[in-house]
Amino acid sequence: MTDAYAKAGVDIQRSDDAVGALVGVLRQIRLDQPSRSVVASGHYASVLRIAPNLGLALTTDGVGSKLVVAEQADRLETVGIDCIAMNVNDLVCVGAEPIAMLDYLAVEEPDPTRLARIAQGLREGAEQANIEIPGGELAVIPELIRGHPSPGGFDLCGTAVGTVALDRIVGGEEIRPGDAIIGVPSSGLHSNGYTLARRALLQDGGLTLDDTPDGLGASVADALLEPTTIYVRAALALLQSDIPVTGLAHITGGGVLNLPRLNTSVGWSIEEPLPILPVFETVQRLGGVAEREMWEVFNMGCGFIAIVSDDRADDAASLLAEHHPGARRIGTVTDAEGVVTVRDLRF
Repeated sequence: MTDAYAKAGVDIQRSDDAVGALVGVLRQIRLDQPSRSVVASGHYASVLRIAPNLGLALTTDGVGSKLVVAEQADRLETVGIDCIAMNVNDLVCVGAEPIAMLDYLAVEEPDPTRLARIAQGLREGAEQANIEIPGGELAVIPELIRGHPSPGGFDLCGTAVGTVALDRIVGGEEIRPGDAIIGVPSSGLHSNGYTLARRALLQDGGLTLDDTPDGLGASVADALLEPTTIYVRAALALLQSDIPVTGLAHITGGGVLNLPRLNTSVGWSIEEPLPILPVFETVQRLGGVAEREMWEVFNMGCGFIAIVSDDRADDAASLLAEHHPGARRIGTVTDAEGVVTVRDLRF
């Protein structure tokens, strides 16, 4: 399915099988009381019932190998934004309002100056998402963490929480053929596919982080370290409007193949994709990555999607564009069960 990604070191099928094995065991957990979970496994966030009409939404995620670029370029001030974004953008997909995140920072060496620089991004991301960071954990584990270069290695992850009324959960069950697919622009790679992107640009393409190749419009470091867009305020504005929202999707690793996570009984036709950003074109060209695989791995310029009825498509697009210019209708929900199409590509 993703040949270039596998050659770069990430086998998607093997990863999916590993997740399946992990989840298969965790589903066997036995409790002394009924489960509080009210959202099926595999959605963007988990929701637990904690009161008659109150759910606690939970997500956890990290920044991934984007951190390798940050270490190599010695630019640590923005990756905290990515950590916040990868969590809160998932939370809002179930209709939840994010309220807080705890960070987990594992380091090779506890350097105060470096930690303060990393914290700058966490602060900026928290302010963009309007959440608190009331606590976290610092682990000094030089046996496990090795930097690029050493001893500057670190890993950054977070667990975010939010609240949602149980009768307002956006689960995707109400999505119907004919509904409109509204796309919201991304800022770049966000925080996915970096193993493939780094191989394409730095190894296959022979570039350095300081190079500015034709067509990219920025240095390699600038393009790769562009922070992930935080969609929380826009998504909440849409949810609080009079526009019925039947689905919300954060387009991360897996690209457009994220959409069936909302509903497997319908299909997804992306007829007019958002503009493909130069960073994706450069990765594809220098890495010799097939177009199909690009759509399977990267967001390709669309970082978030809302599903609304056909007759409210223009209203939803206008509202989202107030926060993220360029948001517009990109496609239509179909009756082709489980099928995703992007122009003439079928997945």
